[in-house]
Amino acid sequence: MSDSLVAVVDLDLPGPTISRHVYGHFAEHLGRCIYGGFYVGEDSDLPHEGGIRLDVVEALRAVAIPNLRWPGGCFADDYHWRDGIGPREDRPRMVNSHWGDVVEDNSFGTHEFMHLCELLGADPYVSGNIGSGTVREMSEWVEYLTRGDDSPMASLRRSNGRDNPWRVPFWGLGNEAWGCGGSMRAEHFADLARQYATYVRNHGDNTVYKIAAGANGDDYAWTETLMKSLSCLGCSREPQSYFQGLSIHYYTMTGTWGVSKGSATEFDVEEYYVAMRRAHRMREIVAGHAAVMDCYDPKRRVGLVVDEWGTWWDVEPGTNPGFLYQQNTLRDALVASVHFDAFHDHADRVVMANIAQTVNVLQAMILTDPDSGALVLTPTYHVFEMNVGHHDAASLAVRVKGEVPTREVEGTQLPLLSASASTKDDTALISLSNLDAQEARTVVLDLRGRDVTASSARVLTAATLQTHNTPEAPDAVAPVAHDGLRPHALGLELDLPAHSYVTVSLELG
Repeated sequence: MSDSLVAVVDLDLPGPTISRHVYGHFAEHLGRCIYGGFYVGEDSDLPHEGGIRLDVVEALRAVAIPNLRWPGGCFADDYHWRDGIGPREDRPRMVNSHWGDVVEDNSFGTHEFMHLCELLGADPYVSGNIGSGTVREMSEWVEYLTRGDDSPMASLRRSNGRDNPWRVPFWGLGNEAWGCGGSMRAEHFADLARQYATYVRNHGDNTVYKIAAGANGDDYAWTETLMKSLSCLGCSREPQSYFQGLSIHYYTMTGTWGVSKGSATEFDVEEYYVAMRRAHRMREIVAGHAAVMDCYDPKRRVGLVVDEWGTWWDVEPGTNPGFLYQQNTLRDALVASVHFDAFHDHADRVVMANIAQTVNVLQAMILTDPDSGALVLTPTYHVFEMNVGHHDAASLAVRVKGEVPTREVEGTQLPLLSASASTKDDTALISLSNLDAQEARTVVLDLRGRDVTASSARVLTAATLQTHNTPEAPDAVAPVAHDGLRPHALGLELDLPAHSYVTVSLELG
């Protein structure tokens, strides 16, 4: 075991609040995310309510799911909401050309999604269609969802069985407009975002936080173009209120888009480190977009929304390549923990993030077996569960004394320790990831500013980086109480096993 590192946490110096919406989720009409994941239909033998699978709901409620983004993704800019309302037998079908070239019957539509959000206790985040839709179509969808009087769309909603309007706090203005959402130039999309946003209106007491489709990875020029549409360089005035947030998308893989993205379960140590390095790039990317936004919005009124992030591996052998079904190992859990540390450290700008995707697609929280109906919680799910204490808590800086150990990966130095912390009421939560594949470490937590009256720790790790959960071994990677925490003159001393994620919960006096 290496020498101890010292991590200083000033418990009495709270920073910006970590929004619970950083722990948001994403559900697209893609593979078995909706059909066979969230929605099993009213004839299913599995416990359900209105066709919505209840054990999936229960698992997500256990991690306090704050919001759910729907219906896409690329699917959103092909989706026309009127096709998904009214009697199911009368709903028109469409081709889902993006994901598997399958026929979509629209049996899961607006009412089903809103019912799902009610069961989850999650805020809806609806992605509107700019790519192939119209301004009127988007405006009427907002009215249908949120207006309470006898307007035309409110009357249509009532005719479909819903009297009271819903609350819809988040609205997406398109998706990946630079690609599947229309192959647009940034300047053209910025004008469209302003136009469409004008007609996404607040009805009654429902206030919509509008999010413009933002950049791909480190395309800072796209972000600058959107910010220019709201403000000017060095302006002291408030930005225009056409939209309140803009998004970015970034995925972690070890290969490339066009060839092979890497296997979800068959990888060696070197490939593991490549994944960690590329996951760590999220910190650089968020900082870069935030710096651009600061030039046009120094008071940070406009939020950064990372509404697609996660690992993207090659699909599992034998599955439909358009369904993006992949396994989820301990490596994926560490990718998630590294991302959350980045989001926590930029809590003054990152207002929401949505992992892609919640069930059966990409870095899923939950996998459902199509044959047995078994539900499996993935290692990534457990990172979300272990971090619930960060929701709406004040961020705390974690300062490491001395040199954090690193490893050279792809010509740059990868820090092998990642950490963040927060405080709420008389508690604090510290999250630490040891990214070293082979070596355990000890960290001294130098806790200052408040008395610690009680402490406990949990650890998520496994015998190998490739370990994952299956219906036969559902708890191969699951958190357990960690006995490697003990008093120290400075506060606490903590053992971090190799390739592990650990949370330390504190009660404060």
